[in-house]
Amino acid sequence: MIEASERGQQCCLRGKLDMQDPNKSLRDPVYYRCHPLPHHRIGSKYKLYPTYDFACPFVDSIEGITHALRSSEYHDRNAQYYRIQEDMGLRKVLIYEFSRLNMVYTLLSKRKLLWFVQNGKVDGWDDPRFPTVQGIVRRGLKIEALIQFILEQGASKNLNLMEWDKLWSINKRIVDPVCPRHTAVIEERRVLLHLIDGPETPFVRIIPRHKKYEGAGEKATTYTKKIWLEHADAECISVDEEITLMDWGNAIVKGIEKDKDGNITQLTGVLHLEGSVKTTKLKLTWLPETNELVNLSLVEFDYLITKKKLEEGEDFLDVLNPSTKKVTAALGDSNMRNLKHGEIIQLERKGYFRCDVPFIRPSKPMVLIAIPDGRQQAVLK
Repeated sequence: MIEASERGQQCCLRGKLDMQDPNKSLRDPVYYRCHPLPHHRIGSKYKLYPTYDFACPFVDSIEGITHALRSSEYHDRNAQYYRIQEDMGLRKVLIYEFSRLNMVYTLLSKRKLLWFVQNGKVDGWDDPRFPTVQGIVRRGLKIEALIQFILEQGASKNLNLMEWDKLWSINKRIVDPVCPRHTAVIEERRVLLHLIDGPETPFVRIIPRHKKYEGAGEKATTYTKKIWLEHADAECISVDEEITLMDWGNAIVKGIEKDKDGNITQLTGVLHLEGSVKTTKLKLTWLPETNELVNLSLVEFDYLITKKKLEEGEDFLDVLNPSTKKVTAALGDSNMRNLKHGEIIQLERKGYFRCDVPFIRPSKPMVLIAIPDGRQQAVLK
């Protein structure tokens, strides 16, 4: 076996214990086996290697470990762990068990996750739909939120099936007080509001990126005679209704133009800046009609499977979610050109986003990944 001869490779070294032991892990377990392939660090120096079960109690003891933290799936092998240390005359290491943390609608098996990678269902191991640390960080999770979440759970011995909502709620409490605010308008069917008494010449004001946190810096907002509104917002407006244009003031809509199919194509209105924002029902985000706006791709993700928890023996291929990614084209304010990769922002009235691909050139959209905020996630359509 030491030489890894043909006969040696047919053999293994077992501990002579008790084949009648009620604990199967103590029925003459395998301690060493041949492995003739070169080791990635020491090459072909050795051809005989200890098994995981034999190496762990030995290494833990001689390296000074006092408590071995092991998930409860190894419970039946604890007796073997202690027996090896006793037979080898080693210091006893105490085992502290905890249950694995399972998340709803989530596969944690590396074998199953590998299937998604190999079949092109995801972009890689750092895909925002993956439960890897790289994946959830790319989706916008702060490491301090993950640490806080784990500390709050503690080392329970009960089997846990956790909701993602709590983790994302903790994350929101961390990012909301400091992340800058920006504005985006969905590109499809956006509507132009023509302010009759709006500024003939566009002007710029410098306003805070976060009204309650100076550290977020400032941004330049351009005010023009024509501004863009989202189609969904335009549909909620009635003639002669007073609305609030966020970071500007009130305006009164005087006219609504529609095409032959009844879709709103343009609004006409007048500014009423002395009006009170407390009296208006609609507080709307808007963008100036300029060529400085930035093209955006807003990306939302959903769970990879449609079932909260797979039952024993159930095939995950039977519960694959057919729609896990949604991309929406939008326009963003010009200040977003300065966003860096990984920076987290809030798009007013849309939620939190992480910059995955920053501004490169006007023809290439920035990519912003939507960050869950702890509210129940809706299934993508």
